[in-house]
Amino acid sequence: MSQITVNEAIAQAIAEEMRRDPAVLMFGEGVATKRGELVAEFGAARVRNTPLAEGIIAGTAAGAAASGLRPIVDLLFAPFLCFAMDEIVNSAGKLRYMSGGQFKFPMVVLAQSGAGWTVGAQHNHNLEAWFVHSPGLKVVMPSSAADFKGLLKAAIRDDNPVLFFMDLALGYQAGEVPAGEQLVPLGRAATLREGRDVTLVSYAKTVHYCVAAAETLAGQGISAEVIDLRSLKPLDEAAILVSVRKTGRVVVVHEASRLCGVGAEVAAIVAEHAFDALKAPVRRLTGPDTPAPSSWPLEQAFVPQADAIVAAARELVGTREYA
Repeated sequence: MSQITVNEAIAQAIAEEMRRDPAVLMFGEGVATKRGELVAEFGAARVRNTPLAEGIIAGTAAGAAASGLRPIVDLLFAPFLCFAMDEIVNSAGKLRYMSGGQFKFPMVVLAQSGAGWTVGAQHNHNLEAWFVHSPGLKVVMPSSAADFKGLLKAAIRDDNPVLFFMDLALGYQAGEVPAGEQLVPLGRAATLREGRDVTLVSYAKTVHYCVAAAETLAGQGISAEVIDLRSLKPLDEAAILVSVRKTGRVVVVHEASRLCGVGAEVAAIVAEHAFDALKAPVRRLTGPDTPAPSSWPLEQAFVPQADAIVAAARELVGTREYA
C-alpha cells in the first residue's frame, strides 16, 4: 500500500493505461500544460491541449473512439458539459446501438463537480443524474484514492463512453492505494462499514460525511451500515437491497439536488424490491434545488453534513415500526 492523493491516483491510472495500450491518448482543456509528465513520457501526439470548446473535444473523442482509439478527454468543470451534450449523449451514447454494434465508443470524459473550492454556480453543479438518465453511457463518481485509480483504469478499458466525475473537494485527499494493478469493476458498490440499524447510502464526498455520522451514531448506540455506490450506472442494486433487508431503514445522501436525483432512484428500487423489509420510510438528504453559492460558508451549508445525517438516522431508528 502507498499513501497518495486522489489527483496522484488519477495521474497513475492514466500513465499506466497509456503504457499498457498505445491506443490510449488524452486531450482536453489544459491537459498538456497540467500533465507535463505525460507529455514527456508519451509525446505531444498522445497528450494534447485543446481550445476551450467542449463540443469539439467530445466530438473528436467520439470520432477517435469509433476509429479504434481509446481517448480520455478532460472537460474541466461539469456545468460546461452542457456544450458537449449532443456529442456525448446523442452520438457516443447512441451510435453503438444504432450501428448494430459495428462501432464501439471506448472513451472517458473527465469532469470536476461539487462544492469545496468556492468556484460559483457556473463552475459547480452536480449533473451526474443527467447522464445516468441517458442510455448508452456509464457514470462513475468515486470517493477514495484507491477507487479513483481502480475505477479509472476500468473505465479506460471499457468499450462504452464513461462519464468520470471528480469531486473537487477530494483532489488533495490522501488515501491508501494498493500496489500493482488493481482494477475496480464498474457497477459494484463498496460496503465501508457494517451495521444493523440503518443503512447510509452515498457517493463522492458525502460518503465521508456518512462515515463520520456512523461513528457518531455508534457512540449513541445506533449501528449504521455505510454503502459507497462508486458507480451510478451501472448501479449495484443488489448491494443496496441486501443492506436494506438487514437494517430496514435507509438514508440516501448526495450533494446533487433531490428532484429526480440518484437518491430518488435508490428510494424507488427499495420500494419496488424490499418494501416488506422497511421499518420506516426512506429518507433523502441532498443539496437544495438552487444554483451553488460561491461563498464558503454558504457552500458548506449547501452540502448535507454529518450532523444532519445523524439526525435523520436517529429519527428513522426512533420511528415506530409498521405493523
